[in-house]
Amino acid sequence: MSTLIKSLAGLGLGAALTLTAGTSMAASCGTFTNADGVVEDLACSSAPIDFTNKGSLQNGAKTFMNYCAGCHSAEYVRHSRIAKDLEIPPELVEKYLMVTTDQIGDHINAEIDQEVQASWFGAAPPDLSLETRLRGDDWVYTYLLSFYEDPSRPWGANNLVLKNAAMPHVLHNMQEELSAEEFESEVGDLVNFMAWMAEPVRHDRQVIGFFVILFLLVLLIPVYLLNKEFWKDVK
Repeated sequence: MSTLIKSLAGLGLGAALTLTAGTSMAASCGTFTNADGVVEDLACSSAPIDFTNKGSLQNGAKTFMNYCAGCHSAEYVRHSRIAKDLEIPPELVEKYLMVTTDQIGDHINAEIDQEVQASWFGAAPPDLSLETRLRGDDWVYTYLLSFYEDPSRPWGANNLVLKNAAMPHVLHNMQEELSAEEFESEVGDLVNFMAWMAEPVRHDRQVIGFFVILFLLVLLIPVYLLNKEFWKDVK
C-alpha cells in the first residue's frame, strides 16, 4: 500500500485519494500505472459492512439520497422499507429522504430521462439497487475512494479503479470539507447502505445459516452413533 501512496504522490494524486496504508486490503480492483510508468495492481480496500450498525446505515441512506439519488435510481428499494429496516421514523424519511416522490411506498427513482442523462455523461447512470452484488462491496468502496483530478476528462475527474468513468466525482465537496479518515467513514457508511439495499436480509441469512450449520454438526453425532449401532454386527 505504501508503494501505491508514493506512486500516487509522484503523479500528484495523493491528496485526491483517501486510500490509506492502514486500511485492510482484499482482492485486486484493477491496475494503475505509477510515476515510473510501471503497471501495478490496485488492491481493494475492505468495505466496513455491518448491518447491525443502524447509525451507519442511516447515515449512508442520507448520503445516498443527497448525493446519488439525483441521477441513480434504486428501483427495487422502497422508502417505506428504509424506514422500517433502518429504524427511521416515517415522518423523518418523508421530510429528509424522499427527494423524488411524496409517497413513502414508492421506489427510489431518479425521475430523469435516461436519454438526457446519456447526453450529459456519455452513458446513462445505472440502477444501484444491486450494484454491490454485481461488483462487490470492496470494489464499490475502493471505486468511490479512487477519484482524482484529471483536467482532460469532461467533468475534471478520473478514477483509478474504472478508467475514464463517465461518473463525475460527486463526493468532491465532501472530500474537501472532511479529513481523510472522516471521508473514508462517510464513504464506508454509504457503501454499507448500498450493500443493505442489495440484500436487506443478508445479516439474517448469515445468522440463520450459522445456526443451521451448528444444528447439522450436532445432529451428526447421534446419526454417526446410530449408524455405528446398526452396522456393528455386519462383518
